[in-house]
Amino acid sequence: MSVKVAYIFNEPLKHYAQQLGIKYAVTGPNPRKYQPYANVWDYGVLREKAQEVKDAGMEWAVLEGIGFIDGVKLGRDNRDEEIAHFCTLLENLGRLGVPCVCYNWMPVWGWFRTSTNVPLAGGALVSEFDIDAVKDLPPMAGVTISKDQLWCNLEYFLKKVVPVAEKTGVRLAIHPDDPPIDHLGGLDRILTSADAMYEVTQIVQSEYNGICLCQGNFAAMGEDIPACIHRFSENGTLHFAHFRDIVGDKNHFREAWHHDGQTDMYACMKAYYEVGFSGVMRPDHVPTMYGDDNNNPGYAILGNLVATGYMYGLMEAVEKDLGLR
Repeated sequence: MSVKVAYIFNEPLKHYAQQLGIKYAVTGPNPRKYQPYANVWDYGVLREKAQEVKDAGMEWAVLEGIGFIDGVKLGRDNRDEEIAHFCTLLENLGRLGVPCVCYNWMPVWGWFRTSTNVPLAGGALVSEFDIDAVKDLPPMAGVTISKDQLWCNLEYFLKKVVPVAEKTGVRLAIHPDDPPIDHLGGLDRILTSADAMYEVTQIVQSEYNGICLCQGNFAAMGEDIPACIHRFSENGTLHFAHFRDIVGDKNHFREAWHHDGQTDMYACMKAYYEVGFSGVMRPDHVPTMYGDDNNNPGYAILGNLVATGYMYGLMEAVEKDLGLR
């Protein structure tokens, strides 16, 4: 058994993936070319993306980047309409053989950093979070949510969509809050610990209701990541992984090179092998190296190549140690 490495599927990363022998794609559809008529859950839009991935010799393993369910998270009047669209998405992905959807439960703010150009040696750049820089961040006008409301809204959502996920064969992988802090800009946040992530899997117990184990977030939480890999594998809810690392804690951290962060990455990789992890993992939040483009911080080309080489090296070492090669 070898861990499955995936790449974000876009230009030009898909070409590097092909050169590196990576067979699995993580992507979302882009319906903008069809605007104003198409939506991300439409079968035609999804089918075209699936064909594009297939033509590149890859398998669409995860749809990542769900941006239309804030009404559900906030408990707005349109939540049932958004849930219906999500269920349509699951049905169409099932028709196309896409086995996993990654989503989050962070309303409004989502993935958040206070800087995306912190310099490292030689001109590399990384993102950073400093809670002191946002302690006075005002709430969005007319938007409030409490922890209890977020949990209630998540339960409502899961009870509606998990049966559809089971029927269509598409696994749900919820992403932890990033950063994993309790409050941001007037809004509470709930998925800030391994226990909270585990609680999600218990709301509706199903092999289709699981998590994305984003290692950088679990590191910021102060969790034992190899232990978490084993924990979520025991009940079959580890569906997707982001292989990344940080330096710091949830209140003050920056992204790190995969080989130079605070986590024992060898132990993490070994744990995925020990539990027989059957999902895919992709490199995430890489530094932007000197001369590369920082327009999409954390996802530049050269940093992805460094991360991939490091992951392949870890995989070879683990496989030799476990007698798999």
